[in-house]
Amino acid sequence: MRVKDLIEELENFDPDSEVVFSYDYGDYWDTIVAAPAERIDQGFVTYSAYHQQDKVVEMRDDEMDSDGPVRNVVIISA
Repeated sequence: MRVKDLIEELENFDPDSEVVFSYDYGDYWDTIVAAPAERIDQGFVTYSAYHQQDKVVEMRDDEMDSDGPVRNVVIISA
């Protein structure tokens, strides 16, 4: 998803609606929980084979042991 896609999608919602992130809690019942979205930042991610997904990295030499290129992204955090 790109920022423009997110903006387009959000235009369909009430601007006073609360924003949350949902994720699988990892319990026996596969409960989906929701955490409030609290920050929007610009940062860097790279693919991690260990995690089998992107991970957030700092632009330092000791963080450059990635499995792919470092990408500049918008990060929404809970």
